[in-house]
Amino acid sequence: MALVASFAQWVEGARPRTLPNAVSPVIAGTGAAAWLDAAVWWKALLALVVALALIVGVNYANDYSDGIRGTDDVRSGPLRLVGSKLASPRAVLTAAILSLAVGAVAGLVLAAVSAPWLIAVGAVCIAGAWLYTGGKKPYGYLGLGEVAVFVFFGLVAVLGTQYTQALRIDWVGVVLAVVMGSLSSAVLVANNLRDIPTDADSGKITLAVRLGDKRTRVLYQLLLVVALVLTVVLAAATPWCLVGLVAAPLAVRAAGPVRSGLGGAALIPVLRDTGLTMLVWSVAVSVALSF
Repeated sequence: MALVASFAQWVEGARPRTLPNAVSPVIAGTGAAAWLDAAVWWKALLALVVALALIVGVNYANDYSDGIRGTDDVRSGPLRLVGSKLASPRAVLTAAILSLAVGAVAGLVLAAVSAPWLIAVGAVCIAGAWLYTGGKKPYGYLGLGEVAVFVFFGLVAVLGTQYTQALRIDWVGVVLAVVMGSLSSAVLVANNLRDIPTDADSGKITLAVRLGDKRTRVLYQLLLVVALVLTVVLAAATPWCLVGLVAAPLAVRAAGPVRSGLGGAALIPVLRDTGLTMLVWSVAVSVALSF
């Protein structure tokens, strides 16, 4: 039987709920550049293309790698193309490679007009995208996924965006990067909290599997607290950064199912609400830093 996923299923397979993890750091990095009076809109757009292409590539690569390993055979989370047998592994792999290639081309252009040494950083990012669940010893199966997300979607994404525009970074950019890294990691923590039973059975030893259900829930909430506390720290740059606390109600809503002990599909909205928290926070603080 031919495997033909619909366009809507391909879109769902790209995991659109994770897109704030790509968009928000670019917004934050551009806000950090604006703080230095050095925002460049077309470089911000290039950085956005890189971030979106990489996260879609990561999601398809994970779909492919987890699918061929059988990790997604039993799943309570969003649709996976290979695991659900809606698309062939080759088709999903091709989608991953094309997405990563788009990110690579945009990244090469951005590095060429900013700092050529950033090409090496981009190469590391692409390798990290593939090796998360790909290769013989994927680091996502060793409990290192959250560390990688913090580095790539926090430090690298925010500071890289700031640097390509301002050609330097500062402490404001670093704080923004830590906030974005914490919230991005919180998305993955919530995802892996939901999948503890199936991941443990399939041999995918995520950080959540290592910590267990209770401590993973504590970690998720701590990451949100870090983001809110650092919002207050940013007031040292300009008190207007406190407008970032407008995202606090979203963070509280996101933490609700985690704090209440819910599991399985009941945790799916946590990913959406954590992503919305990131997006609202990044927009609010970036606007504050632009004045």
